[in-house]
Amino acid sequence: MVKIVFRKHNGVFYGFSEVGHAGYDEAGKDIVCAALSAMTMLIINTIEVVYAADVDYQMDDKTADITVTCKAALPEFCRDEQTRFAVAGLFHGYYLQLMDMLEEYYDYLDVEEEEVEDP
Repeated sequence: MVKIVFRKHNGVFYGFSEVGHAGYDEAGKDIVCAALSAMTMLIINTIEVVYAADVDYQMDDKTADITVTCKAALPEFCRDEQTRFAVAGLFHGYYLQLMDMLEEYYDYLDVEEEEVEDP
């Protein structure tokens, strides 16, 4: 099972961590893991290239666990309202997509939110 924990500050999404493997199928054929990987890379590339914002991500090469953080979603770290809205919206959209996926793949995903006091 993949556990995805979204981090929020004052209700605004600004990052997430993904840990584990879905186990839907064998490696290379697991559509749940493939979907998560594709969506995660889309988020990272969109933040970096399209929104020109700094995104911090760390991936464990052995486990493929990943943590993605972009404080540009938060007013304390970014003055540009459009950038904040776009980045936070991207994270929030990913959260909503995963909530939809839970309807069919609940045995393979665990999605949570975590409110963080000090990002």
